[in-house]
Amino acid sequence: MGSRESHKRRDIGVGKVFRTLLFAIAGSAALASSFVLLDAWKAGDRFVGFIRSMVIPAQSEPTIDPRAVVVRQIRGASELTTAIFAMETVVPASRDRTLGGYTIGKTTLLYIAYGEVRAGVDLSELRPEDVQITGDTISLRLPPPHILDSKIDVTRSKVYDYDRGFLGLGPDAAPELQELAQRETLKRIVDTACNEGVLQEASDRAELAVSQLLATAGYVDSIVDIQPPASTACTLPTAELQTL
Repeated sequence: MGSRESHKRRDIGVGKVFRTLLFAIAGSAALASSFVLLDAWKAGDRFVGFIRSMVIPAQSEPTIDPRAVVVRQIRGASELTTAIFAMETVVPASRDRTLGGYTIGKTTLLYIAYGEVRAGVDLSELRPEDVQITGDTISLRLPPPHILDSKIDVTRSKVYDYDRGFLGLGPDAAPELQELAQRETLKRIVDTACNEGVLQEASDRAELAVSQLLATAGYVDSIVDIQPPASTACTLPTAELQTL
């Protein structure tokens, strides 16, 4: 009996040791598997990052084009480049009344008109390619000068004389004749302004204003070149009639 119980206890002890050893081996294997999976995950993440860097190019540092900055600054100075020409003139207008091919009456109107013409360089048309920067030297090519607008000041203009002729046989066309006189006034003022050099004055003002602006911005040397006016710069559209 004693020998049999002794063998039984020994078998139980060996079984416990064997089970403990199996659990230890299984735990070590699970832990090793965890480290392997972790390393594989990290390697896979690095591999995905490498592929992403190859497919998606890295973004470069943002840069500022100094020419665009100069263009924005100069565009805000458009009003500084305008030249104004004002003139007062007397403009006649007339209309005949005919009957059977013969003139039986004539209406005349004398209009004393005061008008203004504004000429300038539209700096909003300046483009980055018109700007060249080399060190502290900047060169600009400005747009050509042109007539910005021409207007009649109706508060300072008036009909000086209106006559329908003998026995009042001339047509009653005061509104039409006044508008005709105003259109002729605008044409005269624009022509006179151009002959008096209003476009050149606008060019000079633009050159001075832009040069001062560049000096304020820190450019020691500046070269400002203005394109010559177009051949149609002093042509006023026939449909244009503006009043103040």
